[in-house]
Amino acid sequence: MKTFLKVVIFSLAVIIFYAFYAGSMIPQVKPAPPPAEAKLDMGSLTMEQFIQMGDEIFHGKGTCELCHNPVGGRAPLLDQAGKVAEERLKDSRYKGKAKTGEEYLRESMVEPSAFVVVGFGVTGTNDTQSPMPNVSTGAIGLKGFEVDAVIAYLQQKAGVTVTVQLPKEAPSAAAKEEAHPAAPAKTAEEVVNKYGCGACHKIAGQQGALGPDLTKIGAKKNKDYLRRGILNPNADIAPGFPAGMMPPDYGTKILAGEVEMLVDYMAKSK
Repeated sequence: MKTFLKVVIFSLAVIIFYAFYAGSMIPQVKPAPPPAEAKLDMGSLTMEQFIQMGDEIFHGKGTCELCHNPVGGRAPLLDQAGKVAEERLKDSRYKGKAKTGEEYLRESMVEPSAFVVVGFGVTGTNDTQSPMPNVSTGAIGLKGFEVDAVIAYLQQKAGVTVTVQLPKEAPSAAAKEEAHPAAPAKTAEEVVNKYGCGACHKIAGQQGALGPDLTKIGAKKNKDYLRRGILNPNADIAPGFPAGMMPPDYGTKILAGEVEMLVDYMAKSK
């Protein structure tokens, strides 16, 4: 019994010693603080900087280049978009409300079906419905000043006068979300509409033709594959489709409950 007590006491002493040594002698590794949110200094923002911002959004957050590129031919090239904008207003097929080239470019990003370039509409709609999503909502979610920055970039790229005015303020994403929190979708169809899935895929009545057809995906793939396709879209590339088509950050924007709702919906599509 005495031997057992000695062993216990010795063990406790060793544990206490190493706990004290670890806490006081070994440097503690502290996680780095999250990076501060980038803020725009509107007082010193120049038009050149604003155009550069539009360039970066076009090739980055806006995911515009995924479709508007000379390789895939999935959407019209935009090199001369700033120049042909006013010509589109005179087209008999135009059904929007824009009065100027600038207004047309803005409208084309938030109401893309107001005018669809011949040959680039959703199949079966006679070029009356655009496969492009509203870039101010869903997974892309450009803010107003970001849309304007892209317009300025397109105008400058086409060699026309940049008519967009510099923004006076740019509310932080956190402040905007706090003021207008996104309501969770209640059905799989709402998830599809909320995140613009139908712009590229055939799913839930949407007729997107840029990405894989998901109407019967449940007969071919299990739930793990479907879930991975949403959260890590480049993990498994469907045959015939290039990597990088789907924005990789859906997993940071779509709610967990919405993911499972969409996965369950696709799993039943057979």
